[in-house]
Amino acid sequence: MGEQQFGIDPSRLQQYATEIKKAVDQGLEIAIVIGGGNIFRGIQAESSGIDRVQGDHMGMLATLINGMALQSALEKNGMYTRLMSGISVDQVCEPYIRRRAVRHLEKGRIVIFGAGTGNPYFTTDSAASLRAIEIDADVVLKGTRVDGIYTADPEKDPTAEKIDKISFDEVLAKRFKVMDLTAFTLCRENKLPIVIFDMNKPDNLNNLIKGEGVGTLVS
Repeated sequence: MGEQQFGIDPSRLQQYATEIKKAVDQGLEIAIVIGGGNIFRGIQAESSGIDRVQGDHMGMLATLINGMALQSALEKNGMYTRLMSGISVDQVCEPYIRRRAVRHLEKGRIVIFGAGTGNPYFTTDSAASLRAIEIDADVVLKGTRVDGIYTADPEKDPTAEKIDKISFDEVLAKRFKVMDLTAFTLCRENKLPIVIFDMNKPDNLNNLIKGEGVGTLVS
């Protein structure tokens, strides 16, 4: 949503498309899991009287709206994409089928995984971890608002120091918030490294891929 209160910021969408194109031009196979919090957060539904399961399904649809927007931006920048959904929405995207997703990646298409895992009570973090494991990804890159893990909240504590590398066990011991516990445990048990980085800083994704010490590596 960029600097807006809600919805989709076209300039932020274009920025993401530009960043992703640089990564694709390096010959990488890229899959994307996108959230929907700029439109609706399922976990907040209960406070408005909406059933949690119903709210989570609304959140899944929000991720599909974002997925369609990102797909459009990527294709306008000359990339080939496929949007795959964990729930059945056949008129706008393909159903998620693992072997088909892998084939799309092999053919150089960017695969966008929408609708989370397709199940309530699971976050898009969990969807990212699960899909990454299923397609045998090398790493999960979690784009967020901060450029890695810090010893304290850098937005509140000016003395907070950035951590470049950390183990899964250290994250658990020190209770750092990296992903929700389900998502984190999936990565830990399957030895899938995670990089936490600031997706909103220009060229950050490209520099990360080049190995220039962007973000925090959890492995």
